[in-house]
Amino acid sequence: MKKKLLLLILFVNVSAIAQNFKTPLDYLMFINKEQVIISKSTWKYTSAVAHSKSARRIDSNRKQLVKTIQNAKTKIGSIKDGYKGDVEYKNQVIQYFDFCEKNLNEEYDKIINMQEVAEQSYDAMEAYLLARDLVNEKLDSESEKAQNSYRAFAAKYNITLSEEESDLSKKIKISNEVFDYHTALYLIFFKVNFTDANLSKAIENKDLAAIEQNKNALIQYADEGLLKIKLIQPYNNDSSLTTTTKKALEYYKNQAEKYVPKTVDFIMFNDKFETAQKTLESKSEKERTKEEVDNYNGLVKQVNKEIDTYNKLSKQNFQDKSATINNWNVSGDTFISRHVPQD
Repeated sequence: MKKKLLLLILFVNVSAIAQNFKTPLDYLMFINKEQVIISKSTWKYTSAVAHSKSARRIDSNRKQLVKTIQNAKTKIGSIKDGYKGDVEYKNQVIQYFDFCEKNLNEEYDKIINMQEVAEQSYDAMEAYLLARDLVNEKLDSESEKAQNSYRAFAAKYNITLSEEESDLSKKIKISNEVFDYHTALYLIFFKVNFTDANLSKAIENKDLAAIEQNKNALIQYADEGLLKIKLIQPYNNDSSLTTTTKKALEYYKNQAEKYVPKTVDFIMFNDKFETAQKTLESKSEKERTKEEVDNYNGLVKQVNKEIDTYNKLSKQNFQDKSATINNWNVSGDTFISRHVPQD
């Protein structure tokens, strides 16, 4: 699963060129220049998350982004008195960069640790995604504070600003929309996929009560997911991910309704055969009645046929399940690669 970018920086452009660092415009552009450098590093990280399968490359870009932020903090921090003693904007930017650096280091590690256990339960996955989104919300909030301080400084010194977003900030904004869309559908898919994994464990353990419980839950979650998908519009006329998710839910529901009952029948028949076998083996040949022997011999003939049928059924279900999971993963990766802008 792809991780949503943990940094969003929007940039505005100053509508004039500074001639002298002693002017407020020169001061503003000095700080803005460092922000533009960070925006480029931010985009490299975003692009790596969206288009690379190399964890090493992604982490390398994250570390480079941290280094870029640290360098910008050093340069901006060197302006001790800001602009003629006015340090409010400078301090707000440094505070924002401090927050970004902390989240790209400390919070990043926490979220990676949560991601490692997220696959263990739906609640853990939901908690991981919630924690990730909360970090993004905090970063957005801090970014807005820095932007407000930027505008306030410009207004204070009568500097005209263009509120048009840079190309990079537009790319980052689009990327976050794509990741959000992907996450919404991934959660729907993950819920049924995880429930199916529990169902498979129950079948492996021949736990009829757990099988029934997970079968009913699988049907319920599949139905709930299918209703949710109806409310999700295609992203930029691309319905590929909703279509793939819908097909996956239909497969899981069909499996629960048709494959599971046949599996339960086989488990019960196998238990019946094993009980008859134990009963017969516990008696000496003289103690065995003709009815018991005939019944057992009949079960032996039937069990071989049932095993063959069940093995074919299981093999087909395994192939269908593997194809369903693979199709969703490929569709999800393709969706992100298609819609997240390239460098």
